[in-house]
Amino acid sequence: MRSKPFLVMLVLLMAGAEAAAQPAPRVQVDAVRLERVQRTETLLGRIVARRQGEVASRVSGPVASVPVRVGDRVWRGQPVVRLDTVRLALEVELARTELAMAESEVAEAARNLELRNQERARLQKLEGSAAFSRARFEDKLKEVEIAASRLETARARRERARVLLRFREADLADATVRAPYSGVVTRKRVSPGKYVQAGEPVVEMVDDSELEIEADIAAERLAALTSGSEVELRVEGAPVRALLRTVVPVENPLTRTRAVRFAFLDGPPPQVNAVGQSVRVEVPVGGGEVVTVAKDAVTVAGGRQTVFLVIDGKVERRVIATSGTLGDRFVVTEGVAPGDLVVVRGNERLRPGQRVTVAGTGAAPGAGG
Repeated sequence: MRSKPFLVMLVLLMAGAEAAAQPAPRVQVDAVRLERVQRTETLLGRIVARRQGEVASRVSGPVASVPVRVGDRVWRGQPVVRLDTVRLALEVELARTELAMAESEVAEAARNLELRNQERARLQKLEGSAAFSRARFEDKLKEVEIAASRLETARARRERARVLLRFREADLADATVRAPYSGVVTRKRVSPGKYVQAGEPVVEMVDDSELEIEADIAAERLAALTSGSEVELRVEGAPVRALLRTVVPVENPLTRTRAVRFAFLDGPPPQVNAVGQSVRVEVPVGGGEVVTVAKDAVTVAGGRQTVFLVIDGKVERRVIATSGTLGDRFVVTEGVAPGDLVVVRGNERLRPGQRVTVAGTGAAPGAGG
């Protein structure tokens, strides 16, 4: 009976000797890093066009035809609505007649002035002779003055008639309402037969070749944004290069936000296909430094995230707290410090206090600032 405890002790001693004889496990380590990151904020933005709105008629009249449909792509100068031009054409003819009459009046006034000047010259040649009459000569001077005034009046009436003709011709040309820019017709406001007034909208258009993102950003976040700077956004998850075109200098007093416009540098991504579309936008709102650790270093024990630190050839288990990820690394808020070496390969069977052999680094470099 006394030999049994002795045998148990012998087995334990042999096991301890065997364990002591085992070599320290080889592990790979990676350093805890202090990295600079760009903080972003996810906002609900909207797609807007730099040019869109109503196209109005410049003249009044009944609609003769609407040669476009909703959804049609039109080019700058292309007719979108035509008004009836019968009355406008008659007004042009009337203006031309009035111009012809004014030109005739100018010609008649010019001949009358020339005649009066000739009579004045004949009287002036008699000056100094018995046949010269001072009274008749002065009367003729007054007639010349009146004739010259009438010629100026006739010329003014002619110029007025010319301007009036240009107005009437412009009205006739404006009876064809043309697209002010290239784009897409989004709404028809009139149909044939409707009488429109000058200034009344006839169609609505949008220029979908110059789309932008508009987002409302809190005023205190604007310090990280500078007009004219290039930023990288994420629109519906897709990376997009954009130019911060402007910060609208009007603040919403209820939300304390301002509208910010971003212009696409490489054109909108396929996910963007309509004006007014809502998009999720990740906007940079500042930077900072964070402590990161390789994801391969983190294990879960007892519901807590832990890592094994290598200190003086031995491993020490350390509980950590994380707050998100940065590429292939966790952002750590407590538990480790920059420069600490953590095990990233071979940490599956480690025990606290166990001696290890560092074989090298095993984590790929993470994204740093």
